[in-house]
Amino acid sequence: MATTTRPDEHPAAGPGPEPDPAPAPAPAMTHRQIMEALSGLLLGMFVAILSSTIVSTALPRIIADLGGSQSSYTWVVTATLLTMTATTPLWGKLADLTSKKLLVQTAIVLFVLASAGAGLSQDTGTLIAFRAVQGVGMGGLTALAQIILAAMISPRERGRYNGYLGATFAVATVGGPLLGGVITDTDWLGWRWCFYVGVPFAVVALLVLQKTLHLPVVKRTGVRIDWLGSAVFASSVCLLLVWVTLAGKEYPWFSWQTYAMVSGSLLLGGLFVYIESRAAEPIVPLRLFRNRTITLASLASLFVGVAMFGATVFLAQYFQLARGESPTMAGLLTTPMIGGLFVSSTVSGQIITRNGRWKAWLCSGAVLLTAGLALLGTVRYDSPYWQVAVFMAMLGLGVGMMMQNLVLCTQNQVDVRDLGAASSLVTFFRSLGGAVGVSVLGAVLAERIADYAREGLAKLGVPPGSGTGHGIPDLRDLPAPIRTVVESAYGHGIADIYLFAAPIALVSLFLVLLIKEVPLRTRSALEEGPDSTAPAPADAPGADDTAATSAPR
Repeated sequence: MATTTRPDEHPAAGPGPEPDPAPAPAPAMTHRQIMEALSGLLLGMFVAILSSTIVSTALPRIIADLGGSQSSYTWVVTATLLTMTATTPLWGKLADLTSKKLLVQTAIVLFVLASAGAGLSQDTGTLIAFRAVQGVGMGGLTALAQIILAAMISPRERGRYNGYLGATFAVATVGGPLLGGVITDTDWLGWRWCFYVGVPFAVVALLVLQKTLHLPVVKRTGVRIDWLGSAVFASSVCLLLVWVTLAGKEYPWFSWQTYAMVSGSLLLGGLFVYIESRAAEPIVPLRLFRNRTITLASLASLFVGVAMFGATVFLAQYFQLARGESPTMAGLLTTPMIGGLFVSSTVSGQIITRNGRWKAWLCSGAVLLTAGLALLGTVRYDSPYWQVAVFMAMLGLGVGMMMQNLVLCTQNQVDVRDLGAASSLVTFFRSLGGAVGVSVLGAVLAERIADYAREGLAKLGVPPGSGTGHGIPDLRDLPAPIRTVVESAYGHGIADIYLFAAPIALVSLFLVLLIKEVPLRTRSALEEGPDSTAPAPADAPGADDTAATSAPR
């Protein structure tokens, strides 16, 4: 439902009963000003990503020490993705209404405090709970980083600075697993320090943000957060993911529990759409979906999230449980994937800034993502590492080309007043896909590993379960023949989930092929001012496909 901007939606900061005219557009920021403002934001992103990835290589050891199962391993990851997904639209809406700096600082504090709490966990249930709180902070950081970048920099120039985000992501993603592996392998530290190490970095990030990030706060009167819509949406997503995680283990896939939980999730989803259609300030403005580019980019992000998170989360298990590597080596061996992500995100951003063309990068990224996943589906526990490295590099190249550019093409289509909601929309769908992907593929992986292990043990004449237990095994404690069976089971089982993820990535290719390329705008949100509106996109049949009336640039 299209809306128009009222004069009283943008009051001036001065006193008086009558609002003054809307603030004038701000002048363009220089490169130095942008880099100063980005320094704290990038440091905050580095802290969040480091605190997340530093756990990845330690997670098999953590779950084994806490007596968890494969389902626990999946839920430690899913809990973060779930709360990140549920809160991302809320952070985006808050960014449209209040101080972005205060919000990003709040997100950092939440994330790091929850990380420190996770280090004190004595069982997997407590660990999962703190990881869920971490997801709330991560949702804020991932959404707000894109929103603040879009507020300061025009879409045409944004590719250049997206490269800095990609570089920060790559350094933290490479350094995290390596640092986590070293900490886990160091006897006088142990895996709990993986959660504590980010605290000093967070303090520095907060101080730098306070000093360098200065954005005008545009507040509108009479605005309320759609808390009811947020609660209904979170309930719908949580119910769906709980069903996916438990189905096939606690009850059959086709059972009354399945029918009840799926039906309940769908009903709550329908109720959410109804609430959003009537809310004055919806968390997810439904009018955005009238724009074909935004709709296709959001759906593509959903399938990219399924493939990206669902596939990469289990790489640490592959190297530690299928190839018998230490946590430190497991982090080092994933470097080709992160290197590919770093190169593609940086290079694509620089070239997009020069020529303004972005669709070819999306299509190429989808091809590489699909091919990388399909090829990883052929690996086994004893495959030559150089093959695995090439396949991981292809996967990283594909992710780097798609992740930032799907956000970019969406931001290029919306009004300034919807910038936060639209940016978080793409991030939300990617997170939702990741949460569903990790849950579904984790459930499939647990079943596959159990089947392959039973087959291998039967060939040895060993009773099922002998020496392996029901949790994550410690390969150091297993006899050589059984260890080989377990490594083979994990290698074959993890390869299978890549084969499941490849067709999902292929769907994202079809979706980005349908997106029509629109030239990138050359002015930032600060330059355009709070009352500016997006131009009608070239792929729209009429004015109904945009969020508001066209305005010249």
